[in-house]
Amino acid sequence: MEKITIKEYLSLYLDKKYESITNMANFVAIIKEMVEGLNWVGFYLYDGEKLYLGPFQGKAAVQTIPLGEGVCGISAKKRETLVIDDVHSFEQHIACDESSNSEVVIPLIKNDMLIGVLDIDSPRHNRFDENIVKELKTALKYLFDFL
Repeated sequence: MEKITIKEYLSLYLDKKYESITNMANFVAIIKEMVEGLNWVGFYLYDGEKLYLGPFQGKAAVQTIPLGEGVCGISAKKRETLVIDDVHSFEQHIACDESSNSEVVIPLIKNDMLIGVLDIDSPRHNRFDENIVKELKTALKYLFDFL
């Protein structure tokens, strides 16, 4: 049997008839299921002042993050994807799960507006190479059609 792609799997569960939060919840569940070696996948959404915890899969997490703080806050403020190969060597890392060793944060920008960030952690060091980052960005572009 041929392996289903992330985009194909997303197409089974994302629908414009559902609220954005519902589509985001299924998005994180699918990413956590389909991408090997992850322990936390979730969104932090931007309310105009700070990031607040959105749909996620994993251990309980920090509820709010100021812009410019932690990997998520820095990514949001700079509007840049950040790949951290070893979170323990990143001075401003905000630890929620002690088993996390690497992290990728991708800002969500639609119509030049910051919506929030996609935050993904792995217990493996150096988990996020350019191929997986590209695949995640492609999945996010697909999600944008349903937000």
